Amino acid sequence: MGEFIVIVLVVVVVAAGLLRWRRPAWYWLCFGAMLASVRLLARYASVMEACGLTVPPSRWRLAFARMANRPVPESRSPRILRLRPTRTGLVLRLKLRPGQDAFDFSAATDRLRHSFGMYGVSSRELRSGVVELRMTGYNVLQRVQMPAPKISGSASPLRVPVALREDGAIHYRDYRAVPHGLTLGATESGKSVYQRNLVCGLAPLDVALVGIDCKQGVELFPLARRFSALADNPDTALDLLEALVAHMADVYQLIRAEQRVSVAVPDAEIAADIWDLPADLRPTPVVVLVDEVAELALFASKDEEKRRDRIITALVRLAQLGRAAGIYMEICGQRFGSELGKGITMLRAQLTGRTAHRVNDETSANMAFGDISPDAVIAAIQISPDTPGIAVAGDSTGGWARIRAPHTSLRDAVNLCNAHADRAPDLPALAAFRPAVAASSPATVPLTKAAPVTA
Repeated sequence: MGEFIVIVLVVVVVAAGLLRWRRPAWYWLCFGAMLASVRLLARYASVMEACGLTVPPSRWRLAFARMANRPVPESRSPRILRLRPTRTGLVLRLKLRPGQDAFDFSAATDRLRHSFGMYGVSSRELRSGVVELRMTGYNVLQRVQMPAPKISGSASPLRVPVALREDGAIHYRDYRAVPHGLTLGATESGKSVYQRNLVCGLAPLDVALVGIDCKQGVELFPLARRFSALADNPDTALDLLEALVAHMADVYQLIRAEQRVSVAVPDAEIAADIWDLPADLRPTPVVVLVDEVAELALFASKDEEKRRDRIITALVRLAQLGRAAGIYMEICGQRFGSELGKGITMLRAQLTGRTAHRVNDETSANMAFGDISPDAVIAAIQISPDTPGIAVAGDSTGGWARIRAPHTSLRDAVNLCNAHADRAPDLPALAAFRPAVAASSPATVPLTKAAPVTA
């Protein structure tokens, strides 16, 4: 009997080692979560004291100890409200003691990571006096596996999952909350894969996709069946952007006609953007994807300079005024700096969402996060070339996180866009720019980033 138990223990240890090496997520669910929970509870008091996250005993406790001739009471740690294991780590919710600050826990996340033996720890304040520590048990960005998104009736109609955060949560691109975004990344940094995931997330939605790809369309034209308008050179891009500005003006006229502003009308019925309009009158929202924005800003002659100024002016107008008209922008590029000329910094100021993959210079990282968080700039510069797809995502609130999009091949993206080709709406203002595509035929070879594409 004793030998049998030894054999079983050896098999369990070997299986745990193999799972931890080949399938860290399975190891965590089978063994890691339980072991980490026991380790955390056993070390909790000593770790809190070592990290300076305790408070001295109150005066009444000291007075009571003196009166009762008892030892001086020890410092108190934050009270554990809940410890919940997840598919990627642990979630520890703490009730702060009087005198403690949530910033103390944010500053101590690295020490908590070492002390509890976790891969990563992040802190956020849920409400006054309650802090949540999200701990990851393994490197969730090494092999990205997107969990099934939770379906909520209050979810935004333009909220799509595009990547996985380093704390195991899903990173969403919500155009209702963050209308415009900037995505930077050097060659082979994973920017194109991130863009494909974005298109794949938008393809099943009721939204018009407009693309500007000045690399002769090699990135976006394979997905043409789901796009309502496409441009592959700066001249066509100028005409397309000015058509979008005219479309925006028409939408504002519709909103103005349907505002129903009167002292007899309840405030909730007054329209201020397309989402306040009745469903039968609401225009289709438009998402504009610009690939390689630097190609739109470069010029080599006086005529090209005039074209460039008109393009940047149209982009700035769409970024400033497009949200209420249901026009949302996603600006992508390898390089984005003030040397691209006047209007670039004004355009950046309107791009609330920022995502930076590996960049080749600190200036690009500063352009993305310099006005948001210096820590995000450092994190973007430190992305290794050996980890394509790793990016830093932030917004104007100063918050940021490391993310990684799951690998989506061009063939998979093309198949998904073809499957939802019937959802591409016909916009009269953009009819001249609708891509002409032939009948679909099964591909015999897989598409790669550099492979030629036939319609």
